[in-house]
Amino acid sequence: MPESNKTKALPKTIIALGLEGSANKLGVGIVKHIYVDGIPDDAELVPEVVELANVRDTYNPPAGEGFLPRDVAAHHRSVIVPLLKKAFEEAKVTHKDLDCICYTKGPGMGAPLQSVALVARTLSQLWQIPLVGVNHCVGHIEMGRAITGAQNPVVLYVSGGNTQVIAYSQQTYRIFGETLDIAIGNCLDRFARVLKLPNDPSPGYNIEQYAKRGSKFIELPYTVKGMDVSFSGILSFIEKIAKTEPEKHTPEDLCYSLQENMFAMLVEITERAMAHIGSNEVLVVGGVGCNVRLQEMMGQMAEERGGKVFATDMRYCIDNGIMIAQAGALAFARGFTTPIDDSWITQRFRTDQVHVEWRT
Repeated sequence: MPESNKTKALPKTIIALGLEGSANKLGVGIVKHIYVDGIPDDAELVPEVVELANVRDTYNPPAGEGFLPRDVAAHHRSVIVPLLKKAFEEAKVTHKDLDCICYTKGPGMGAPLQSVALVARTLSQLWQIPLVGVNHCVGHIEMGRAITGAQNPVVLYVSGGNTQVIAYSQQTYRIFGETLDIAIGNCLDRFARVLKLPNDPSPGYNIEQYAKRGSKFIELPYTVKGMDVSFSGILSFIEKIAKTEPEKHTPEDLCYSLQENMFAMLVEITERAMAHIGSNEVLVVGGVGCNVRLQEMMGQMAEERGGKVFATDMRYCIDNGIMIAQAGALAFARGFTTPIDDSWITQRFRTDQVHVEWRT
């Protein structure tokens, strides 16, 4: 057909509401995707992304204590309505402008996940708007890609519940390596409780501040097994010396040593994944990805390989609603929706179980 006779595709806009509550943070985000030439049938989706709202509220237990699922769920139920109102006010839209409602299907803590899924399910039926269940980990990745512009990175996903090295291939985010026991964020959180550090703004952040004042490196177990890592033994070891030898080691040196040791393990397996797939980009996502020292160590490794590290700030690396809206809107553009009968949640939902249909 001659170029002059072709019908130009009409612009398409998708506005998505995202609800995230897989752990102690409840996030509500609204995003707009603009496809100037319409949604392509056979190409990767690369819409113009407009952030309309990204609000969050955190449940913080007292210093030295962790959070229980039932308490977190109660927190989410108590603040979800005012947080929704705040998001809509910030976005300057109403529910009538929404194309889909996206929620975290998993992984995460059961009770908090269920409380947020219930809200998403209710709003979907009340407003007659399609529902989209989103994998939490994929939400982090897609938000990181959108914010940083990383093209084909090795992804280091580090948070309170997950530690994975990921690379994309054939419409799947494939896991190259992961923790064999607890996540790195869980390790940091539990050691913060040993030291009675505050939970506000987060235990990991407070460990990072202590580590900046540390100078003496204490040798700890270094547990890399192929492409996988293990943190439980490191935690047991450092807990023991913190409790039995307090006069020998300052809290600052303990935090410094813990960070340096575990981050070196992550750098090793990430570099190995980069070499395997031939990538020179690293995208760091998840709450622990905010840690400046981790970014520095990863950046030094990438620079030596002629590569680059991409990372986001606390607005996006910490759990948030707009990352769920981002991934959900991409899936929705490819026709994916979640029927009400399938709008359950799961605490175990692996990153490589998702069909990433919006990428080629």
